[in-house]
Amino acid sequence: MAITRKQIMSVFILLVCVAGLVFSAFAEEKLKVGFVYVSPVGDAGWTYQHDLGRLELEKKLGDKIVTKYIDSVPEGPEAERVIRDLAKNGHGLIFTTSFGYMNPTLKVAKMFPKISFEHSTGYKTAKNVGTYMCRFYEARYLTGIVAGEMTKSNTLGYIAAFPIPEVIRGINAFTLGAKSVNPDVEVKVIWVNSWFDPGKEREASEALITQGADVITHHTDSTAPIMTAEEKGVYSIAYHSDMSKYGPKSHLTAATHVYGDFYVKTTQTVLDGTWKSDTVWSGIKEGSIELAPINPAVPADVVAHVEAVTKGIAEGSLHPFRGPIKDQSGKVVVETGKSLSDDDLLAMNYYVEGVLGKIPK
Repeated sequence: MAITRKQIMSVFILLVCVAGLVFSAFAEEKLKVGFVYVSPVGDAGWTYQHDLGRLELEKKLGDKIVTKYIDSVPEGPEAERVIRDLAKNGHGLIFTTSFGYMNPTLKVAKMFPKISFEHSTGYKTAKNVGTYMCRFYEARYLTGIVAGEMTKSNTLGYIAAFPIPEVIRGINAFTLGAKSVNPDVEVKVIWVNSWFDPGKEREASEALITQGADVITHHTDSTAPIMTAEEKGVYSIAYHSDMSKYGPKSHLTAATHVYGDFYVKTTQTVLDGTWKSDTVWSGIKEGSIELAPINPAVPADVVAHVEAVTKGIAEGSLHPFRGPIKDQSGKVVVETGKSLSDDDLLAMNYYVEGVLGKIPK
């Protein structure tokens, strides 16, 4: 019996449907990995560095995973909703990348015990919640050396987000690095109470420059401080990522963070079924912290010194918080020859000698 054209088309359609079902089943087997960002991805800054890590994850494990990110998510109730939606939509691994996401992450994790969560910069964990953070203070110390050598006014400016240990630690490390090469340096701090607010960051930068700062740096997410420094003719040091294209003359270097390796390794453990809640704090030694290229305006001997200190930190022979260290009141907080423990660093709530002003309550 001859097969009609209609029968051939019916068989073809059936095969297409079956193939579609097989493909769908295969796609559903891929691990869905979610990322929650506090600011726009953009092309520089905190969120940009995390997204570079996500892209590396896709490059290395793209045949086994599917990623999704949601950016500009405010800390608080909105973050909880976004994290919960990712969990409800089948994401087996969720990275939440801002300090203020800590409690929302823990709350959602309790509702979805079979999902693995990783929270960046937090200090609370659970059976299905791990934490990860870079040793930002190591790069801060190095950039402080550069700033201390390049300042002529001996006044450095620092735009800070929120008065939490992570930010305070960075201010202190920057100051200690600067004073290690220039004992006369003072650091002025302006708090903007935001991770990402270009307007406030610009205003703070202008205020610090008016107050005599000829090198400014920031623990905020936008490029506004670098752009302001370029316009005003002073030096700048960026944070999170290389922002030199926003200040070709002003940008001396940047403290940058590298997340790709961590995202790949962590995701692989989920795929392997070996993931466990952990507290990860990595730095120069692990390749999680790097300096951006140093501006040619910085003398060669200064660059050589920075490279030597970088090597010392990586090898463990040098610690940015090695005594003697005094706080603002002149009290010794780290004895000669001793270094702060990780617990002490994580709980830091004071300024070291050389930082002006008080920490907001």
